Amino acid sequence: MPLNAAALGWSNAPVIVGAHDTGPLIRSPKGFLLAIRTPAARKSTRRGRITPGEWERRTGLRLRFIYRRRSPNLLVAEGRLNSKGRAVASRAKTGLGLTTVPIFLLVPQVKLRKRLDLARDAERTIDGVPGRIVARWQEAQP
Repeated sequence: MPLNAAALGWSNAPVIVGAHDTGPLIRSPKGFLLAIRTPAARKSTRRGRITPGEWERRTGLRLRFIYRRRSPNLLVAEGRLNSKGRAVASRAKTGLGLTTVPIFLLVPQVKLRKRLDLARDAERTIDGVPGRIVARWQEAQP
């Protein structure tokens, strides 16, 4: 019996579960810095990930690089925070209400914490199987 195209499936689930099980190290694909958005940056329409370039195009504000020696570098914008805590351009001619708002944190790499322990859970399940078999067998006895 031949396989139809609908019979084949593919998923990212094994990769995602494996990442949560091992706690991987994430680096920038091009070897520079990772830009982690702060709450002052809006989400993108494309899967929630916004880049510094896209943020500049959307808001019309320029990002400025701030170097910090022992903590993450910053990309900041000169603007004001609106009522939702988002950075927006100030319309005031006097500069009233202008603040320096951090938009992105720049880090060389991020280590995800280990969220799952599949080996421990599998061992616990295997250890409980004989007890479950006996319990079901005793329930089936009249």
